[in-house]
Amino acid sequence: MQLLEEHWSFMDGYAEGMIARGPTLAEDGLTATGSLHVVDLPDAEAVRVFAFEEPNYKAGVYAEVLIRRFRNLLGRTMWEFGGDPDASRFLVIAHARPGANEPHPDSFDAGAHETQLILCGPLLSDDGLAWVGDALAVDLPAREAVEDLIAADPLARAD
Repeated sequence: MQLLEEHWSFMDGYAEGMIARGPTLAEDGLTATGSLHVVDLPDAEAVRVFAFEEPNYKAGVYAEVLIRRFRNLLGRTMWEFGGDPDASRFLVIAHARPGANEPHPDSFDAGAHETQLILCGPLLSDDGLAWVGDALAVDLPAREAVEDLIAADPLARAD
């Protein structure tokens, strides 16, 4: 409980820049497997502090921390998305094949899925110049519906 209090106190200091956050869960929907934080931070030092001074990290809770630059195409937070926070939500991380070029902005029609997408956008290299994949947080009833959404995407069809 003390660690939980420290975690929330630490997160409160980032409330203004928080775009999305929450636990990642196993298929049973109950077992925590990690944590997701999408936060707008001013520079690499702020990212380092956020990731490595966070109480759970310092206590050894996380086996690894993955940091990626992200462009928030929808321009909203998960709280602006609304919806039922207890509904089935899924995180999709799609890493680009080595040497792949950034897709055309119209290759995925985020607007067509606006009621299902909590957030979506490209993942970028550390310097912010190269596209390295995409990230989506989606509100869909089941994993199969997420797989159908991805399978219909032009990038997935192009392999």
